[in-house]
Amino acid sequence: MSQGFDALQSHATRLRGAPLSDLLAREPERVAAHAVRSGPLYFNFARQSYDASAWQALVEHARQADLAAAFRRLFDGEKVNVTEDRAALHTALRGRHSDTAVAREAHESALQVRGRMADLVAQLEASDITDIVSVGIGGSDLGPRLVADALRDPLPGRFRVHFLSNVDGAAAQRTLAPLDPARTAAILISKTFSTQETLLNGGILRDWLGGSERLYAVSANPERAAATFDIAPGRVLPMWDWVGGRYSLWSAVGLPIALAIGFDRFERLLAGASAFDAHAVNTPLADNIAVRHALTAVWNRNVLGYAAQGVMTYDQRLALLPAYLQQLVMESLGKSVKLDGTPVGVDTVPVWWGGAGTDVQHSFFQALHQGTGIVPLDFVGTVSSDAPYAENHQALLSNLLAQSEALANGQRSDDPHRSYAGGRPSTLILLDALTPEALGGLIAMYEHSVYAQSVLWGINAFDQFGVELGKQLANGLLPALKGETEAKDPVTRALLAEIAARGVSCRLPTLAFL
Repeated sequence: MSQGFDALQSHATRLRGAPLSDLLAREPERVAAHAVRSGPLYFNFARQSYDASAWQALVEHARQADLAAAFRRLFDGEKVNVTEDRAALHTALRGRHSDTAVAREAHESALQVRGRMADLVAQLEASDITDIVSVGIGGSDLGPRLVADALRDPLPGRFRVHFLSNVDGAAAQRTLAPLDPARTAAILISKTFSTQETLLNGGILRDWLGGSERLYAVSANPERAAATFDIAPGRVLPMWDWVGGRYSLWSAVGLPIALAIGFDRFERLLAGASAFDAHAVNTPLADNIAVRHALTAVWNRNVLGYAAQGVMTYDQRLALLPAYLQQLVMESLGKSVKLDGTPVGVDTVPVWWGGAGTDVQHSFFQALHQGTGIVPLDFVGTVSSDAPYAENHQALLSNLLAQSEALANGQRSDDPHRSYAGGRPSTLILLDALTPEALGGLIAMYEHSVYAQSVLWGINAFDQFGVELGKQLANGLLPALKGETEAKDPVTRALLAEIAARGVSCRLPTLAFL
């Protein structure tokens, strides 16, 4: 072990085998000491498997990494994305937390574009459009899809917003089949406007709509967006190269959110994120929720060696949170070299996965309780519910609390098949209610935890070169699927032959992708 984690290992050795219930018994103030709040968000880390001494060692580790200064560099607009020579100023999209010129300029630009967003929303609200199709993939889809689903009203609002991401034509067919093209508009979202999936699906939408009059676009390359689909410049909103795709829902990429939940609630979402930004950049390390979450992740990954992390949402409206976090965390932290290009020397990101309770209790929780591997969990619930079924919500909360307790404490039995080992750590996160402010704060917390982990590991959280190779190969194989060229790889040649033998007709369009 390296990267300064050696000092932590002695604490893991000392605590090995200690039941979580024993830690609670030894430390009477443990529950209060590991409970923290920021606005409508409450976090309890008491069921993580470090004691007070180990926690202090973790905080010291954060101090040695100078995490406080790292957060200031992020907010000030320094080029923390060193491999692409860029800042990462997503915080400027939702508030002003720095007086540097670059941060002020970014925030002012964001406000100007937000004003244009508001105008487009008002124009669409005044039209006869009833349905919006948002076309994008990755960061251009997962964030808007999560927020729109989480915060939408039980009955459709002014617009029904649909999301189309996958290049599979069946997805487009199923999305468009029930819609009326005369009453539908589409938003094409791509940072570079060279994304294969978005261009192909955008072409389908343009043809289905009968032209580009009801097409809108969001891109860091607005000229290309306008030219590719003949979209009037007034219907093209910009984003910036200092906003990574997975951090972009706060920008004009959030246009589908504003249409789904209303522009005022979109601004409340940004306000909630901005409030947590203030907490992240101003709160001392020991009390900083994002830092605590990151240090817990490092403890579980590097000191205890857990290779997976789960997030379980005990609110059906947050069912898409695990998918969103998979990209945010794994695309940001799935790196094996440090900022200087040398091997990182320790394990980085675990596999993130999860689902919505109580459904997941009847699928994979068996493995979490009695399997041989340990998977730390984030449990996310809401104290108050808007649904008019109080008994259901009480049952939901009782299951949330019970699962966290059962995983931590276990239960011994003379019958080994009915014995629960316990010792499964978890963090419990409660939102006072699922409001735009609370959801904004929750997402911002995860963003800042990811950044803190990247600093502790010495890696870049803001590039994603690992996704490029497969895309390049896919573009190169299009001619081979058409029978125009031959693949170089022998396994791929055999697979292409199998596809051809089954008589599959690809009929691929001749679009060029960068």
